[in-house]
Formats: sequence, C-alpha cells, structure tokens
Amino acid sequence: MPKSYPKELREDVVRVARIREPGVSLKQIADDFGIAESCLGNWLRTSDVGTGRSPGPGQG
Repeated sequence: MPKSYPKELREDVVRVARIREPGVSLKQIADDFGIAESCLGNWLRTSDVGTGRSPGPGQG
C-alpha cells in the first residue's frame, strides 16, 4: 500500500506546484518535498477535480 501523506502536506505541495516559476519542473518540486513525481501528478489531478478545474470520472 502506498505511503499516506498528511492533507496539509499535499495541499502545500500542490500550491507550490501551481505557482512555480517558469523553468521549474514538477520533478524538481517533487524531489524537494521528498515525494515521487507521479505522486505529485496524482495530487494535481485530484485537486483539479476537487476544485472543478477538470471533470471527474463520469462527468466529462
């Protein structure tokens, strides 16, 4: 089972990824926080659905 991260950490990492400077990759941000890049990608997709940025399953 994958490691569970606190909600506050997930929110902070997603916020940093959203406001990153040009040229800063998601991999760099993930490495800085000690998480996998794929994990960050999943958190961003989950955030997009939760905030209405993109449709969830069965909604689009």
